[in-house]
Amino acid sequence: MNSLDKLTERFTIVLGTPASIVIHTLLFIGIFFLTKFGFTIDNVLLILTTAVSLEAIYLAIFIQMTVNRTTTHLADVKEDISDIQEDVEDIQENVDDLEENVDDIQEDVEGLETNVKEISEDYDENDKEENDLTKALNSIENHIKELQKDIETLKKRS
Repeated sequence: MNSLDKLTERFTIVLGTPASIVIHTLLFIGIFFLTKFGFTIDNVLLILTTAVSLEAIYLAIFIQMTVNRTTTHLADVKEDISDIQEDVEDIQENVDDLEENVDDIQEDVEGLETNVKEISEDYDENDKEENDLTKALNSIENHIKELQKDIETLKKRS
């Protein structure tokens, strides 16, 4: 923003205050005191009309400049809103992707739970088979020991 823009913005701000209304009112009333200094009422009204017309022209220019600035700011805001909407859409897509990933992970966890259950059942089954084999081997070992005793007993008799 250049210095002229800054100056006109300050004028616009100052002209839009209650103090400005008071000052303008005093100036318009005060202009009639020119009759006390030898000006005719026609000259006073001419000066007042000229001053008011010039002021109206400048006020219209300041108002138009403010409208232009506001329009530019609104265009920037509209662009920012558009960017934010795009960001929100991107975020929504990311959330959707995350939901899919969570669903996939949940399915994987359920599959792992099933596998762990199956492995646990297999382990329990294998453990049972191992216990059965151990019992059978112990039984065979005991049977062999008995047979050995019987053989020893038979040897001694012969």
